[in-house]
Amino acid sequence: MIILWRESVDARRVGFAVSRQVRRAAAKNRVRRRLREAYRATREAAPARTTLVVIGKPSALSEPFAMLVKELRGALAAIPGARA
Repeated sequence: MIILWRESVDARRVGFAVSRQVRRAAAKNRVRRRLREAYRATREAAPARTTLVVIGKPSALSEPFAMLVKELRGALAAIPGARA
């Protein structure tokens, strides 16, 4: 998983994308759903005034959900900024 971020004056916004390495549409949709749900579980770790893009890799399909949440929480906590 890759997280791109930029500071913003607006409230937090999040976009989800899936790598081209994930070939089939059904698999891409599953990765996007898993990332969205993991973000819902960890949104308090993200800074309040940022724009985020979360890019899913093929490993997001086979990785246990708890591990996906843990990885996302760690990545969001590493972004500097005030939490809401």
